[in-house]
Amino acid sequence: MEEKKELLNLEDIKTLVDSFYGKVRSDELLAPIFNERIRDNWPVHLEKMYRFWQTVLLGEHTYTGTPFPPHANLPVDKSHFEQWLKLFKETLNEQFSGEKAKEAKWRADKMAEMFLLRINYFREQGFKSII
Repeated sequence: MEEKKELLNLEDIKTLVDSFYGKVRSDELLAPIFNERIRDNWPVHLEKMYRFWQTVLLGEHTYTGTPFPPHANLPVDKSHFEQWLKLFKETLNEQFSGEKAKEAKWRADKMAEMFLLRINYFREQGFKSII
C-alpha cells in the first residue's frame, strides 16, 4: 500500500486539482454543469485552480480575483455542493494526509457552505446577475 504524502507544494496542489477535476468531469451530477460552463477552457480553469489553492493552502499569493461571482448564477443546489465536497474529500483522502489535507477539507466545507448561502440569497432576492 502506497503511503500518502503531505500536501506541501505546487506540484502537490496540481496533483490534487487534476485528480479532483478528473472526477468532476465524469461525474453524472457535476459534469454537465462544469462542462457547459467551462467548455474547452479546462487548461485555463485548472491553472486558475492551481493558483487559488496555492494561495489558500500554501500562503503563496499567486491568485487574484473573487471566486464567488462566476458561481452566482450556476444552476446548482445543496446536492451539487454535497457531491463536490464528496469528490474533493475523496481525492484528498486517496492521495494526501497531514495538516494541510485537513485544512483543505475544512476550507472546502466553508467555501461550499458560503457559496450555497450566497447563491440562495441572490435567488431569493431575485437578482439576475452579479457579474
